[in-house]
Amino acid sequence: MKKLLVMAIAGSALAVSCTQKGIADGKITKAESIAQGKVIFENSCGKCHDLPNPKSHTDAQWTGIVNAMAPKAKLTDAQGTMVYDYVTANN
Repeated sequence: MKKLLVMAIAGSALAVSCTQKGIADGKITKAESIAQGKVIFENSCGKCHDLPNPKSHTDAQWTGIVNAMAPKAKLTDAQGTMVYDYVTANN
């Protein structure tokens, strides 16, 4: 089950990162996702513990971390993807 969840989030992150999104279709751009991910990371993740440096983990490690921590922080799938986009853009 855990492997399936990791693969689903990784696949979603890959799909999101490979598609061009614009404001006109009601979706956000990659830059906006990263900016929103930073806010979510700082506000949601920082409530319970010190924030890890995004550079301290690889993209693959961040997949596992986000998969494990997003439910604890009660993040939606979209919010988890934004956090993943932020940390991987800054590692």
